Amino acid sequence: MSHLTHPKTLLAAHGLEPKKSLGQNFLSDEGILRRITAAADIAPSDEILEIGPGLGALTVQLAQAAQRVIAVELDGRLLPILAEQCAPYPHITIVEGDILEQEAWRWFTRPYKVVANVPYYITGAILRHLLSAELRPECMVLTVQKEVAERLTAAPGDLSILAVSVQFYGQPRVVTTLPAGAFWPRPKVDSAVVVIDLRQRPVSANRVTDEELFFRLVKAGFSQKRKQLHKNLRTLGYSREQIGQFLGRAAIAPERRAETLTIDEWVALWEAVNHS
Repeated sequence: MSHLTHPKTLLAAHGLEPKKSLGQNFLSDEGILRRITAAADIAPSDEILEIGPGLGALTVQLAQAAQRVIAVELDGRLLPILAEQCAPYPHITIVEGDILEQEAWRWFTRPYKVVANVPYYITGAILRHLLSAELRPECMVLTVQKEVAERLTAAPGDLSILAVSVQFYGQPRVVTTLPAGAFWPRPKVDSAVVVIDLRQRPVSANRVTDEELFFRLVKAGFSQKRKQLHKNLRTLGYSREQIGQFLGRAAIAPERRAETLTIDEWVALWEAVNHS
């Protein structure tokens, strides 16, 4: 690959500056771009959805490994630069728009992979959007704030709604951490690359036939931090007796807190409520 032009130089050539409101921090380290591509474990027949291609440095890397890349960019100002960088690769399709307003899965007829360098403020929304899609990706490689990566991969005892939502669908793991200096402009925090393998879904999660009820239970369980589960579940309108029965059937002690439950226990609780 030819030497990477620094993002500052590329933007300046087009009279542009990064948009703070979009959380734009561009990766400018070739070694790290290669590591992200390697984390996606791309086969020559793979199709990739890239979210937030920015200036196209990672897009080009992905295109060198995959059969097709669809890159969705919200900032229309960057499209001329993207088009320029991606010109040698006819199998890259650039889409201008907000990923949250796209039914991106419709662009694929078979399992696909997602690669994204996502700003902190939108990480949860993007995850919910992709994980609730009709055709889910088989794997997601996300560059996120290090703190978010730790939340996504947390173990029972430190779980959050975000962690349960992700771990219900697949297995997340941190593959590498990235220093702030790998980006321009330099962010205030370090980042990490997380791989979520949706092919390694917990077996119990496949038993859930009503995901809406499942996540209503999870949301209620986490509704007030530090409160015991049986108290938080009251927000769903069930009586104390009913909640006691649900928890008993699921073999969960009522004084447990939501962050301590495993995915299997959430599924057991869903089964107890769903079959009541």
